[in-house]
Amino acid sequence: MISFVLLVLGFGLLIKGADYFVHGASSLAAKLGIPSLIIGLTVVAFGTSAPELAVSLIASFQGSNEIVLGNVLGSNIFNLLVVIGMSAVMTPLIVSKELLNRDWIISILGTTAVAFFMFIDQNISQVEGCILLALFSVVLGLQIRASLKSKKGNQQSVVVENDEEVTKESNSKIIFYTLVGLIGIVLGAQFAVNGASEIARMFHISETIIGLTIVAIGTSLPELVTSVVASKKGENEIAIGNVIGSNIFNILLILGVSTSLNTIPIQFNTIIDTLILIVISIALFIPAKYNKLNAKTGICMVLFYACYMAYVIIR
Repeated sequence: MISFVLLVLGFGLLIKGADYFVHGASSLAAKLGIPSLIIGLTVVAFGTSAPELAVSLIASFQGSNEIVLGNVLGSNIFNLLVVIGMSAVMTPLIVSKELLNRDWIISILGTTAVAFFMFIDQNISQVEGCILLALFSVVLGLQIRASLKSKKGNQQSVVVENDEEVTKESNSKIIFYTLVGLIGIVLGAQFAVNGASEIARMFHISETIIGLTIVAIGTSLPELVTSVVASKKGENEIAIGNVIGSNIFNILLILGVSTSLNTIPIQFNTIIDTLILIVISIALFIPAKYNKLNAKTGICMVLFYACYMAYVIIR
C-alpha cells in the first residue's frame, strides 16, 4: 500500500514541480532579457521533460536500468499514440512543414541511432551516451538558430509567461518557484522510482513493464495536458511540437545523460520496443504529411496503444 502511495505522491510532485520550475525559470530568463522564443525552446521544453529526466537519473543511480529504458521508450510511444491521438480527437491537427521535415525526422533518426547502438553489443555504453548528448547539443543549436531566423510572430506565443506580468513579480518569488519546482521534481522522482520498483518486486513484474507502463504514463502527463489543451484552443503547432520536442529530449538528452553515467545492458524485448517506436514514428509521418490526423485517426492511435499495452503485459 505504501508503494502505491509513494508512486502517486511522486507523480504529483513531478507534475507540480515541473509546472513551478517552468514558471520560475521562464520568469527569471525573461527578466534577464533572454528572448521568449529561446526560453520556449530551452527552459519550457526542458521543464515538460523534467519528470522523465529526474526519474531516469534516479533510476540510473540506483541501478534500475530497465526503468530508465522503459521510461524513455514508453514515454515516446505514449506521446505519439495517446497524446497526439487524444489531441486529434479534440480537433484535426495540421502539422507545419518545418516541424514535419526537420523535428519529426530528427526524432526518427535519433531513435534509429539508439537502435543501432543496441544492436552493436547489446548495451548502450557511456561513450554512446556522450554521442547522444553531442547530437542533442547540435540539434538544439540548429533549432534555436532556425527559429531566430524565422519572422513568424506567433512563435512567441509558445511561452505562457506574459512580459508585463513577469516584470511585476519579485525576484524572491521567482527564485522561490524555481527552487520549489526543482525540489518537487527531485523528490517526486525519488518517490516514483522507489514506489515503482517496490511494486515490481511485490507482484513479481519486471521493471521493464513498470517503466513502459506506469512510470512512462505518469511522467508523460504534462505533455498530455499541454497538448490536449493546446489542441482544444486550436494551437496545432504547440500540440504537435510539444510531443515531437519532448521525444527528441527523451531519446537524445535523457537517455544520453543516463547512459553517459552508467552503461546500460539491453534486453531483447527492449530492442523490439525500440523498433516499434521507429515503426510508429514513420507510420504516423504519413497521415501527418497529408493532414489526416483527425478524430478517426486519433481513435485508431489510442486503440493501437491499448493493444501495445496488452502485448507488453502478456509477453
